[in-house]
Amino acid sequence: MGSRQEKQQQSLAADAVEAPPLLIPEQHHHGRDADDADGRVRRRHGRFGESFPWLTVAAIAFLTFNTGMAIRRAGGEPWAIAFVVFSYCDLLLLFGFLRAFERADQNSPRRERIKVAVWLLTTMLTAAFSYKVAAVMPLAIAVLVWVMAFATVAGGYYAFFLASEK
Repeated sequence: MGSRQEKQQQSLAADAVEAPPLLIPEQHHHGRDADDADGRVRRRHGRFGESFPWLTVAAIAFLTFNTGMAIRRAGGEPWAIAFVVFSYCDLLLLFGFLRAFERADQNSPRRERIKVAVWLLTTMLTAAFSYKVAAVMPLAIAVLVWVMAFATVAGGYYAFFLASEK
């Protein structure tokens, strides 16, 4: 029995060593320029299906559809519609700023300004959702919701601005 298990473990270990990497080094550039081994910059060109962000478009279309349905279900209640529209706009801005953050140069001042915008947008979204959830909870749970929201915002601030990037 022991030798059979050992053979299976050795086989799995051999497969893991021989398995190709999940990402080739240039794939993490998200369509940006990549350096060759000799230091030259080359553009990534691909077929239409490789360069068009289908998943992003599908996610935004799904978000837009759900926003429309939520507005329809709100039954004309202005505060509910305002909450849905605010959340939708906040998410769209957040996605846009996250994309800009990923594409910005590592040490540019623009990247730092984008980081502030991302933190503010996530803070506003956290506060909005915490408000809606806490409003329907008993006081003890509402306090817990706000404490968790504060911890999330403070943790995001620490991770974005105080912790050193490695």
